[in-house]
Amino acid sequence: MTVSEITQSRLYPEPRAMLRLIKPITWFPPVWAYLCGSVSAGVPLAGQWPLVVLGMILAGPVVCGMSQAANDWCDRHVDAVNEPDRPIPSGRIPGRWGLWIALAMTVLSLALGWLLGPWGFGATVVGVIAAWAYSAEPVRLKRSGWWGPGLVGLSYEGLPWFTGAAVLLSGPPRFEIVAIAALYAFGAHGIMTLNDFKALEGDRQHGVRSLPVVLGPEVAAKIACTVMALAQLLVISLLVIWGAPWHALAVAAVLLAQIAAMRVLFRDPKGKAPWYNGTGVVLYVTGMMIAAFALRGLA
Repeated sequence: MTVSEITQSRLYPEPRAMLRLIKPITWFPPVWAYLCGSVSAGVPLAGQWPLVVLGMILAGPVVCGMSQAANDWCDRHVDAVNEPDRPIPSGRIPGRWGLWIALAMTVLSLALGWLLGPWGFGATVVGVIAAWAYSAEPVRLKRSGWWGPGLVGLSYEGLPWFTGAAVLLSGPPRFEIVAIAALYAFGAHGIMTLNDFKALEGDRQHGVRSLPVVLGPEVAAKIACTVMALAQLLVISLLVIWGAPWHALAVAAVLLAQIAAMRVLFRDPKGKAPWYNGTGVVLYVTGMMIAAFALRGLA
């Protein structure tokens, strides 16, 4: 019996495959954004850490993990072309187990969100709806190279940031917090566009009109980097206007480092996209925390 036959005859998921299904490497952005939101709220964190930690767990391992499981289930035919060794197409997660895992984590997400109060629960509902709208038919917003990355950027950066602040404030965050969170969510559209480079062939075959598919890697990379840089330029401008020039200067410094990395990316967009996601994105999220501390000082 071949390895393929063994995996296809499996009745229960392989534990390591279940962990790979929810992709721990993707948890960092929403966890970091929730922490940024908590910092930006400006309230003393002493005594609030249980809410902060619970929110970070909810944003990353639970809601983000659920979204990854849902995406892999809905993308199982595309993954069979792009990455046939992934848990579902390889058979290490057999039958409908991928769907059941995604649904179970959806319920868990809502249960934990309830513990964060009305603002935390409301944001969790929005996040769950966004996750399924991105991947599942008939909506499947990931088919669009504009709407798909925009929704993921909002869900990964903007929504967790807003939630972290709202939970600690027990109410809506002030305008400055919402504005900075929205700008970093807008910039994350570029990050998600670069992430689409790895699925070019499968996306072409299955009608996913990502920007790399529609416009080509070179043009898509330039659009992605322009969006990321523009968002941060607006953040810098607002911080200067609001009286936080030193924080603005620090964000400008990490943006200049990103621009240097972007020049490397443009030499080979398809080949260098994974490298940039591991280099430029670290600088991008560093700027997020700098901005969060600026907002905290303004409070």
